[in-house]
Amino acid sequence: MTSTYSPENIFRREAEDGSTQAAQAQHLGEILSTHVRKITRNHGQRLRSAWEQLNPLLNRLQDSANRGELIKEARAYARDAGERYVLTLDVLRERGNNDLAHEAAGTPPVLIYDYEVALDGRDLSPPVNYLLLKIKPPQGVEVFDWKRPYLIIDPRAGHGAGIGGFKQDSQVGVALHGGHPVYFAVFRPMPEPEQTLADVMRAEAKFVAEIRRRHPEAPKPIVVGNCQGGWATLVLAAANPDITGPLVINGAPVAAWSGRKGENPMRYNGGLLGGILPALILSDIGGGVFDGAHLVSNFEQLNPGRNFFGKYYDLFANVEKSRHSFLDFERWWGGFHYLNEAEIHWIVEQIFVGNRLSRGEARIERGRRLDLRSIRSPIIVFASKGDNITPPEQALNWIVDTFVDEHEIRIRGQRIIYMLHDKVGHLGIFVSSSIAKKEHAEVTSTLKTIEALAPGLYEMVIDEQTGEGVHAHFLVSFRERKMSDLAGFDDSRDDEKMFATVSRLSEMASEVYDMGVRPMVQASFGGQTAEFLRKTHPSRVQRRIFADENPVMKFVAQAAENVAKARQPAESGNPFLGLEKVWADSVVQTFDFWRDIRDAAYELTFFGIYGQPGMLRLGAPNAYQRKRMDPGELAHLPEVEEILLAIDRGGFEVAVIRMLILMAESRGAVRRDRLERSARVLCKDEPFASLGAEKRNALIREQTIVVEFAPERAIATLPDLLTEFEDRQRAIDTVEFIAGSHDEMDPQTVKTLEKMRAILGVPLLVGSGPVADPLEGVVQKLLPARARKKAASDA
Repeated sequence: MTSTYSPENIFRREAEDGSTQAAQAQHLGEILSTHVRKITRNHGQRLRSAWEQLNPLLNRLQDSANRGELIKEARAYARDAGERYVLTLDVLRERGNNDLAHEAAGTPPVLIYDYEVALDGRDLSPPVNYLLLKIKPPQGVEVFDWKRPYLIIDPRAGHGAGIGGFKQDSQVGVALHGGHPVYFAVFRPMPEPEQTLADVMRAEAKFVAEIRRRHPEAPKPIVVGNCQGGWATLVLAAANPDITGPLVINGAPVAAWSGRKGENPMRYNGGLLGGILPALILSDIGGGVFDGAHLVSNFEQLNPGRNFFGKYYDLFANVEKSRHSFLDFERWWGGFHYLNEAEIHWIVEQIFVGNRLSRGEARIERGRRLDLRSIRSPIIVFASKGDNITPPEQALNWIVDTFVDEHEIRIRGQRIIYMLHDKVGHLGIFVSSSIAKKEHAEVTSTLKTIEALAPGLYEMVIDEQTGEGVHAHFLVSFRERKMSDLAGFDDSRDDEKMFATVSRLSEMASEVYDMGVRPMVQASFGGQTAEFLRKTHPSRVQRRIFADENPVMKFVAQAAENVAKARQPAESGNPFLGLEKVWADSVVQTFDFWRDIRDAAYELTFFGIYGQPGMLRLGAPNAYQRKRMDPGELAHLPEVEEILLAIDRGGFEVAVIRMLILMAESRGAVRRDRLERSARVLCKDEPFASLGAEKRNALIREQTIVVEFAPERAIATLPDLLTEFEDRQRAIDTVEFIAGSHDEMDPQTVKTLEKMRAILGVPLLVGSGPVADPLEGVVQKLLPARARKKAASDA
């Protein structure tokens, strides 16, 4: 787009603007069409389903009338519904009382596990409201100090901490049952005065240091980041590349501009609600503190049918059975927490409106730039197509924004694995028992061996299950992927230019507000006014109005007790129960229909405003991407050329690692059982065990570069690394032990193996290959022959 306004450019600019407007009209038409199709298909199917349910109910009503039992069933239903209504009110009363008690106790984390405070952020300098908890394993579960510890970081997104350990079948439970020490980073409701996210990041780094101090014999800790704790984990690792082990990022919105047309309405909030301005105003009204209840309200608006009616009807429909689970979850959902103005300012500006972290421009701690390429730890990203808060595009596109392509990931020695679920929702990623038993359990198993994986971009695929329940095991593979595979999740990224306009307008509005309006707002609010506004927030009022502090509710407890004693539920075949369910579904559908209309209007309004040529021109300075080198230039990087110059130098360790990478490259995927054998050899057998983790990872990275840029020479120079036949035979046997049976190998893998055998002069093996670890229990014989001869000569 032409950027200058000189006379000679005027006609060219008008032509470009006309083309832009035509494309904009087509874009809006596609969005409208997408929404219309989705609304028609979804609600049409639901109406047909409702009619299919209603027909037999009407027939049953007719049968009851014919038998003269209609009045009897109506009375039974009326009594049952009245009793359930009283019991539901009692549950809501208990929820309100729980909220008050929870707040009076300081809103502790909702972990179901016992814990001890390992480090209090208030004792650090500068102080923060974070604490490091050590989880005590439940009875019958044993953990080992030498096993790699876990640190779980929960999100500060309006709620309190503990969602990752909310149930027995949880991230905490999975790690504990694996014998791993588990630590949890939680936070108090109110931040410390002047606390910033840089202070939080430093505190989390000290938490990691404390864990390493407590477990000196264990590998570096695994850090698990949930939702906004995910990008916080990336910030921690980017600012402190050497302190952590593997990172697990669950449902984390990192590339906040990304999404698909007709979906993900939350990403338009910045453009339609004023960018960063609402966060600043609400912080000033709150006396310099941002109330997390505002964030919770945003989440609830995404699915009003569920949050304002559906979950309450589910409670009403089966109040005795649902009471405990409802109250259990609501204790977390209602535990509102706060952020300082500086914290919410950074979050909105750097991530949600500015999208700077994904593009390598986020700055923290006195202007220090955060570059995600500097992270050295392996990263596992878990996303879901059913997540309407963090869609896969937002969870994964930061990889595309950060690296030139998959080759750069390999060159940097990075391992990035993503896993995509088909339908679980955002909260289900953290609290679903089925996810804990499958995806989180398999991730935990993978983390034991992930550092034996060659650098690159992979998709983790859970293929099939053997066994049931706690004895279930899954066949897991890691399939090599390209950046183009990630790009396929998004329909297009052209619309992100419009978010750049939002970012620039937000910056301008923030500056005007700072200079002209903020002093007056700050002078008008604070103290008792801020506290009053917090207490009267609708999200709090709708819960506390049912507590015992409301005099009307004091009669509910006795009424519920009386109902429970004389409870007479209607029979399950009562047709009025079926009619109630159909009615409830229709109410939820009505909510959903108007939500879908709202979302369509929301999206059309956003693109209608920010897709105009003038708006795009205004946002052009913010529509930048980080500077990228041409993929062809990667081979000429000094570190790559230096490694290739030494392609014929090394020994047994280098040769085995190179051959393993060659085998993995030939098949394009790695099964976890092979990865586990590889980790066993590289971590426990000599001479690899003596290398240590840092040297071993450096060798894997170097040999990955060799195989990446000189695959033929990588094979041709193997004899230079293994000069003695005995070493060659042992190296081939080791590689074949890890690779497994020849019958399970891909034809290309067998071909690569035959080529390596031929170049080394090792006869082709007839059969399925070694079944036992050829290096197990061997120490002296492992030394390369030349080293053994030298040792003998020295003796």
